[in-house]
Amino acid sequence: MKILATADIHGSQFRLNILLKNIEKYSPDLAIICGDITQFGPAELAKNFLDQIPIETLAVTGNIDTKEVITGIDKSKATNIEAKRVVKKGIPFVGLNGVEIEQIEFIDDKKLIDEKTILVTHVPPYGFQDRVFIGMHGGNKELRELVDKYKPRLVLCGHIHEDPGFTKNKNTIIVNCSMGKRGEGALIDIGKEIHIKMLDE
Repeated sequence: MKILATADIHGSQFRLNILLKNIEKYSPDLAIICGDITQFGPAELAKNFLDQIPIETLAVTGNIDTKEVITGIDKSKATNIEAKRVVKKGIPFVGLNGVEIEQIEFIDDKKLIDEKTILVTHVPPYGFQDRVFIGMHGGNKELRELVDKYKPRLVLCGHIHEDPGFTKNKNTIIVNCSMGKRGEGALIDIGKEIHIKMLDE
């Protein structure tokens, strides 16, 4: 399966057009939007953006998306995977926004994650692809505990605009696919092994 993952569109049609250009260029099977689709809403904008994506799309919200953006995702062609486990072509995906501790606790309580899972979150787990411009870590510590506990094979995230890229931690690869500063997201080819290509402007 070939995935094109990105985050931090922030209500910009220009950024969405970059995603659409890369879908046409690379022909992925699936698009994944790791939150901050809008700049504080509204729901209609999220629906409009997601409906422009011509392939199957999974999405979660981010910290800048308002609560109503969830409604926009639900009304769009995309699939809202927040606090859910969804299987595509035999691969389980679990989504969360990475901001609300209740979501992290729910996913932990329900044991939705295993070592085959691709975890889609807005905020990175603490310590991985989460360095802000002053060098401090901006990731979520509770999420890091969840990742350390269940060891998903892949974590897709955004939020930290300054630190796109990927890191391998034991059996988990963490990919920050933010397009907030200089990136365009990540192209991920999943087979027996995972191959990642960061897309740069």
